[in-house]
Amino acid sequence: MSSKIDIQKRCKWCNAVFTAHKTTTEYCSHRCANLAYKDRVRKQRLESLQHELGKSIKTPPNLNKEYLTPSEVAELLNIGRTSIYRYIRNGTIKVIRFERKTLVRRADIEDMTDYLSQENEKTPTKEKAPITDFYTTAEVKEKYHVNESWIFVVAKKNNIPRTFNRGKTYWSKKHMDAYFAKKAPNPDIAEWYTTQEMQEKFGMTLSAIYCFVSKNAIPKKKEGIMVYYSKKHVDIAKGVATPEEPQYYTVAEAMEKFNLTRDQLYHYAKYHNIPKVKKGKYTLISKPELDKLLAAPKIE
Repeated sequence: MSSKIDIQKRCKWCNAVFTAHKTTTEYCSHRCANLAYKDRVRKQRLESLQHELGKSIKTPPNLNKEYLTPSEVAELLNIGRTSIYRYIRNGTIKVIRFERKTLVRRADIEDMTDYLSQENEKTPTKEKAPITDFYTTAEVKEKYHVNESWIFVVAKKNNIPRTFNRGKTYWSKKHMDAYFAKKAPNPDIAEWYTTQEMQEKFGMTLSAIYCFVSKNAIPKKKEGIMVYYSKKHVDIAKGVATPEEPQYYTVAEAMEKFNLTRDQLYHYAKYHNIPKVKKGKYTLISKPELDKLLAAPKIE
């Protein structure tokens, strides 16, 4: 804590002697404090750039080893890591799994070049179909109960195709419907909180509510300007209600149960859009979604 006393100090920026009213004061004026701040930010940027430059200059990996990691296999075959993990999943590439590491024997991928060339020949080139169905801006507003300015912002952010004709803007019907279908609320959720109800029940401010629902991945729906949050999920996250069963795996639990490395687990979660939440220092991954993805195949 600082003491409110007059004390003679020397400015850390201009080196002038001045009378400070607190022991924590370091600069003689606002101008000196501002210049020192800018100098500090400039140095931090330089250090960050030097660090990024040091990271980008890496020693190329040795690809002549007998065993390679999936990343090294991707570099050797000049394809993405996503494709390598897909080949591992469907058995095209055989792997050797240790406790926390996945390796590929170099001898097992020597014929992959011919396989990839054959696969590329089989894959037909898709031609984009022309867009013929459109909504007007008024039709989007009426159907989805949104504001006109919101439509333009969201369409730009999500690259929704549009065209102009006789002073009107027309939006791709297919892309607009796909966007709202993705944002549609879960039909199994029947009860919802408004922000006002959450404020009254839990004594939360608006900023606390927005932070809380984002951190806990609370499902929401929007009707016009009103936003609603799933009552069940809010109550569970607040400890008011008890979940029927554990809804999330920790990373360690998922790795142990499915015999995956950390890289593989995060790849599956990202590639298949499996929901994740952050609680403290732990990352939690949706249990139902991961169980469904990695369930053993069966014939009914």
